Amino acid sequence: QVQLVESGGGSVQAGESLRLACSASGISIINYAMVWYRQAPGKQREFVAMFTKGNSTTYIDPVKGRFTVSRDLAKNTVYLQMNSLKPEDTAVYYCNVFGKPYWGQGTQVTVSS
Repeated sequence: QVQLVESGGGSVQAGESLRLACSASGISIINYAMVWYRQAPGKQREFVAMFTKGNSTTYIDPVKGRFTVSRDLAKNTVYLQMNSLKPEDTAVYYCNVFGKPYWGQGTQVTVSS
């Protein structure tokens, strides 16, 4: 059974940082691209960042230069380091196994100005 558990969310001031973690069980993340999504209130879920099987990364433009996605194979965990947070980053953040119907429960990130 595949399980993804996100953690690390919280409430911060604009300009501060958070590091989200997505701990996977039931799969080995080395075999998959792992994706971070977010969903703000009243909006659709959107792609944020991806760590591919080939060790490359991709980001949406609003977070480029501020967010970094990484993985720790020993811990079977994917991270999203979020720096210089802005109020518009406020959302529930989810991790996903690319192309698979596996989702975590989400972790809330709230950024106040």
